[in-house]
Amino acid sequence: MADTEISAELLARHKPVGRQVPTGCAACPNRRPGWFCSLGSAVLADLELATSTISLPAQASLFTQGEDARCLYLICSGYIKLTAGPAGDRQMIVRVAGPGSILGLYAVLSHGDYEVSAESLTAAQLRPVERERFLVFLRNHKEAQMRAVQCICQEYRFALQDACRIALSDTVAVRLARLLLELAHQIGEHVAGGEYRFPLLLTHEEMASMTSTTRETVTRTLGQFRKDGWISIEDSIVTVHAPDRLQNLL
Repeated sequence: MADTEISAELLARHKPVGRQVPTGCAACPNRRPGWFCSLGSAVLADLELATSTISLPAQASLFTQGEDARCLYLICSGYIKLTAGPAGDRQMIVRVAGPGSILGLYAVLSHGDYEVSAESLTAAQLRPVERERFLVFLRNHKEAQMRAVQCICQEYRFALQDACRIALSDTVAVRLARLLLELAHQIGEHVAGGEYRFPLLLTHEEMASMTSTTRETVTRTLGQFRKDGWISIEDSIVTVHAPDRLQNLL
């Protein structure tokens, strides 16, 4: 008997018996409350049957605004940039989506086109769900129906935040503070002492586009926030030390 066969036999013979260890989505460390990946175990198992896992390298297109929405996508890991605007023109960054987010939900439910384009900022893993399979899944699970409503409400809130950031903020400091808080809540983690931490995935020029200002002004304003001790940036990680100070600017 070959050594590999002996090893396999020994492993099988001494396999521990006890409570089964969760696998797949149930064992994912990136599951976030309120998103599809936090559904109950039975519902989540059915969702897994309707999906597969795909990998996307950094700076790769996932889908383009105006395309027929044949799939929606659950983000398992990595970060996706969502943009809108006419093809060939300057694109407006709508938001950055991270693990736990679902992309293309409204477009799939309305049998329409994608309202935004999606491009990976980092290497990412996603679970695509074909439109018809997702609709069958929804019909079979009321919990999933409620979660779909919650996610659409969340998208509405994000859109409202974008409008408020640009239209209602008088100064660049206010707009940038609002953007930092949005990123902290959308893709960040809450750490000890009330702080937030998230990866700095956008260039200063992209942040300038999202706050209707210039790259130089974003650099200067971030520098002032750092000098005041409200934020720090190390190894492309932003730590918001004083979210209350940023909130007070709004």
